[in-house]
Amino acid sequence: MAVVKVYDQAKKEVGELTLAPEIFEVEVKPEILNLVVRAQRAKFRSGTHATKTKGLVSGGGAKPWRQKGTGRARAGSNRSPLWPGGGTIFGPQPRSYEFKVNKKVRKLALKMALSSRMLESSLTVVDRIKLEAVKTKDFALVAKTLGLTKALIVLPEDDSVLSLSARNIPGIKVLRQDLLNVYDVLRYPQLVLFQDAARAVEERLK
Repeated sequence: MAVVKVYDQAKKEVGELTLAPEIFEVEVKPEILNLVVRAQRAKFRSGTHATKTKGLVSGGGAKPWRQKGTGRARAGSNRSPLWPGGGTIFGPQPRSYEFKVNKKVRKLALKMALSSRMLESSLTVVDRIKLEAVKTKDFALVAKTLGLTKALIVLPEDDSVLSLSARNIPGIKVLRQDLLNVYDVLRYPQLVLFQDAARAVEERLK
């Protein structure tokens, strides 16, 4: 059973939280994390690359010369891939890179990602972070107090004041708990969970 300390934004201990071992103490398998991250990144590839084939380049209406009697090789179009300015053979065409990963595997990978942060002791649970107004300077002070350099902060629900205050600080990302994903957890070495967000994540991954 994983028991972690809960801190306030001044990094004072305000209690303890017991985390579900079936979510935060799962054996980490790199191949599953790799599969899910690749699927997630592939989904966002635009896939809009394209080259013009013989049928797409301009020109090529008339046969360049008669079939026989010239001593030259046969040619049917000046847009042939063999000619300068001709079409491309087997060039890239627009496509989707997306591939399916089962929901159970995605859920397992997220558990593994959270468990890896727990194993590395880089998971911090805070009661909340309350800012009076949108001010980067105020959040920077809180981040320094909590020792955050490159961190993912997971909120139970939207907090525009906190999100706007943090968005200009390099290496910090604020995310709502229902948008938590494997790529972001692995991308940021530090994971900060609000206490309510931790409970919501547990409910989501049961």
